[in-house]
Amino acid sequence: MLEQSVQDLQNDLVKMRQASAQVMASTKQLEKRMEQAETSSQEWYKRAKLAVEKGEDELAKEALKRRKTFEDSAASLRTQLESQRQVLSKLLNDTKTLENKVAEANSKKDTLKARAQSAKASRALSDLTSGIDAQSSLAAFERMEEKVMTLEAEAEAAGELTGDVISSQFAALEGGDDIESELLALKGGSSKPKQALPGAVYDDAIEAELKELKED
Repeated sequence: MLEQSVQDLQNDLVKMRQASAQVMASTKQLEKRMEQAETSSQEWYKRAKLAVEKGEDELAKEALKRRKTFEDSAASLRTQLESQRQVLSKLLNDTKTLENKVAEANSKKDTLKARAQSAKASRALSDLTSGIDAQSSLAAFERMEEKVMTLEAEAEAAGELTGDVISSQFAALEGGDDIESELLALKGGSSKPKQALPGAVYDDAIEAELKELKED
C-alpha cells in the first residue's frame, strides 16, 4: 500500500508537470501573439502618420483602422495572457508542493514500513501471550518445588535412619566384647576388683550428707 501510494503521487506529479509544460507553452504563444499585435499596431500607426504627411487622408484612415484592429487584438491577448500567467503560477506552485510531498513520502516510506513490521510483531506477541496463564504456571512451578523439597527431606531422613542402625550395630558389637570378658572372668573366679555401680556411689554420697546434717 505504501509503494502504491508513492507511485500514485509520482503519477500525479508527472501529470502536473505535463500540464505545467502545456500551459507554459501556451503562455509563450500568447506572449508572442500579443507582441506581434502590438508591433503591427505601432507599424500601422507610423503608416497613418506617413499618409497624413503625404496628404493621403483616405489612406491614413485605412491605416488607422488596421492599427485599431491590431491594438484591440493586443489588448485581448494581454488580458488572456494575464489570466494564463495566473493559472501557470498556481500550477507551478501546486507542482512544487506535490514534489515536496513525493520527496517526503519517499523518505518516510521505509520508516513507515519498519513501524508497520514492528506493530505486526507486537500484535503477534500479544496474541501469543494472551493465552498464557502466568499465575497458573507459577503455581505449578511452586508445587513441583515443594515436591522436590519433600523428596530431599525424605532422602535425608532415610540416610539418618540408616546411619543410626549401623551405629547401633557397631555399639552392640563393641559392647558384646566387654560382656563376654566379664562373663569369662566370673566363670574363671578372677580376682578382678569390683567397681561400684553408679547408683551405689550416688546413694553413699546421699547418706554422708544426711549424717553431716544430723551432727550439725
